[in-house]
Amino acid sequence: MYPLKFNPIMKDRLWGGEKLKHLFNKPSETDTTGESWELSAVKGDVSIVSNGELKGTSLQALIDEYGPSLLGESVIARFGNEFPILIKFIDAKQDLSIQLHPHDDLAKERHDSFGKTEMWYIMDADPGSKLIVGFNKDVEKEEYKKSLEENTLLDLLNYEEVTSGDTFFINTGKIHAIGAGVMLAEIQQTSDITYRVFDFNRKDKEGNLRELHTELALDAIDYKKKDDFKVNYSFAKDQVNQMVDCPYFKTNILDLTTDLTQDTSNRDSFTIYMCVEGSAVVANDYGDVHLQKGETILVPAVSKSVSIATKGVKLLEVTI
Repeated sequence: MYPLKFNPIMKDRLWGGEKLKHLFNKPSETDTTGESWELSAVKGDVSIVSNGELKGTSLQALIDEYGPSLLGESVIARFGNEFPILIKFIDAKQDLSIQLHPHDDLAKERHDSFGKTEMWYIMDADPGSKLIVGFNKDVEKEEYKKSLEENTLLDLLNYEEVTSGDTFFINTGKIHAIGAGVMLAEIQQTSDITYRVFDFNRKDKEGNLRELHTELALDAIDYKKKDDFKVNYSFAKDQVNQMVDCPYFKTNILDLTTDLTQDTSNRDSFTIYMCVEGSAVVANDYGDVHLQKGETILVPAVSKSVSIATKGVKLLEVTI
């Protein structure tokens, strides 16, 4: 029950680049690597432990064997033996498709899956890089359908220029896209259900247009203009600063210049640390692990305390 590292699961994407390989030393063999899945229990893409005596064990096998000690009693009560969070680093060399994700009920009905509420923390952005988040006005369904037919959807969308440290919370149903030049950390519900509605008429390596999910998306989209996506949070150093607290995950940011120890005996949840800057040694009652920029660890729920030794690190801390 020491802090666990996992082998990253690399995903080649039409829009991906080389930053994950060159900046984070991820094991990529292509120049179009879009995603590093850091912690996943998605079927077919289950993370494998890379450190300590549990090396080579899958995340699902750990959950099946250790259950509440790993996840927490309350997490088991709510999600059973399913890991509820998917953690990624994303490098967008080109614009991603414009897309959205269904809410829990719709995802369960159609795909036997969780919905996909997510958040983004911008790690790096080229000058002028933007995200698409929501509509720039309230839109009627028929107006939206007409914009697809007339190739004018982009005129209805809201663009947000971004810089390092910006954070966005993406509700299910909200139309969105990561723009070219953005590298970010993504925290989301365990789901790989995406409705792609526009892809700039690009073709894949075989010369084919990628599949769109126009009809599926119609009843899943939130057509209202809502300014509920930009996360305002404290930048105070050497303390825990809350960023997002939603039903699916809680995320804090720790900007540390010195060591910090937290009492986690009453947390009743696993803790994930994503290192977005610097490095640290993270320890619990059972062991320690070195963590550097672009790496992620899972600290089991049974931990009574977590100690972070550092001369400078910025961590995203995720719990349920």
